[in-house]
Amino acid sequence: MRPGAVIVGAVHGTALVLTVAGLASTLWYGIDEPGHALAFGVLIALGELARWGAPPVLGELRGRESAPIAAAGALAYALLGESGGRTTTHGVLQVIAVVVAAGLAGIVPHVARGKGPGLDHLERRILTVAFAALCFQPLYNSGELTHYLGQGPSYALYLLLLLVLTALCDAVLAALMLRARTLPRRALRRTGGTPIPYGPLLRDELRALLGIGSAVCATGTVMALGVAAAGLWALPVFCVPLLLTQVSFRRYAAVRTTNRQTIASLARATEIAGYTAPGHAHRVAALSGAVGRELGLSGSELTVLEYAALMHDIGQLSLVDPVPEGATALLPAEEQRRIALLGGAVVRQTGVPAAVAVVVERQADPYRDQPLPARIVRTVNAYDDLAGHSAGGALAALERLRLSTARDHQPKVVESLARVLARGGVTPVPPG
Repeated sequence: MRPGAVIVGAVHGTALVLTVAGLASTLWYGIDEPGHALAFGVLIALGELARWGAPPVLGELRGRESAPIAAAGALAYALLGESGGRTTTHGVLQVIAVVVAAGLAGIVPHVARGKGPGLDHLERRILTVAFAALCFQPLYNSGELTHYLGQGPSYALYLLLLLVLTALCDAVLAALMLRARTLPRRALRRTGGTPIPYGPLLRDELRALLGIGSAVCATGTVMALGVAAAGLWALPVFCVPLLLTQVSFRRYAAVRTTNRQTIASLARATEIAGYTAPGHAHRVAALSGAVGRELGLSGSELTVLEYAALMHDIGQLSLVDPVPEGATALLPAEEQRRIALLGGAVVRQTGVPAAVAVVVERQADPYRDQPLPARIVRTVNAYDDLAGHSAGGALAALERLRLSTARDHQPKVVESLARVLARGGVTPVPPG
């Protein structure tokens, strides 16, 4: 059995057992405090209905919680010990039942439109909420938590710490699932089961916690404390900041999508004019992104890398005579440098971040003088050029890159590229 299938099967099985146990217990014993269950269930369902989806090409937004209100509501219900000064009586299994039922109610309309989240999303929600509820409800219901911590700052700090641990568990689980889902069958046949590195995937998930993830944790804590003091009326009040954050993320994603489409159109200009081979820029962008993730680049760095890779050949538009098939890697070093500087000058006029222009300008420098994104673009561009012009194809191109590591290509980048290719490469991102 594939390693990825074992991981996915274990997550599926655990989530299914918790779901069945939660629903069965709630149906058998009934719902404690139905008003609270309904209020939190409606909040979670509405949060799922209002979910947003980051386009897959936006590296900065990968891994972000797409339904933050639902996530915060589920965590707040798991950590709810009092409501309006009165102790609540719901337990861990009822928390799971409410989260599952409300999550399904909010996801079904998205699924009906063909835009729903995968099963992994709901499974992660079940497991993380179950973890939070299991660490809180038994201690609170037994009285030990309030006996040792009281109801002051120590209690609030405990809630916040528990939410941070829950978020970390979610990040670990998300990276595991992504690693399992992206482990290609053909790579297992060809490389003896070499998996996609877990480290870069986990780093991406942990970096995402610093953005919307921290807002979800903070809001979940405040919701639980607010309902404990003021009752259910606190729920809509404390949803407003997170709702505004979600709206801001939607606008940010829309701006990034527009920028990316503009850059993709510019990248096609060299192909339409006959300066580069069809699909070259998008192959370089997709492969550069895979190498960048392998080397641990952050989401914002991956976005800069993608933009620079798409526009790395735009300087060729300034040439009188096109380079044969756009293979700049076969040109003399000085000519490569001149084309790179011309490209950087064009990129600076497009309004993209200055870091993109720097990568384009410095892609022809000796690798010791380049930032890491420029090293990646240079190596991947050279590979794509050489693979199409070498008799031995990909293997011959990689060998030529390894022989050029004294000046032109960093050994670490070349070996990362080799590992990505050994796993089956990547699927190029379509234009626009």
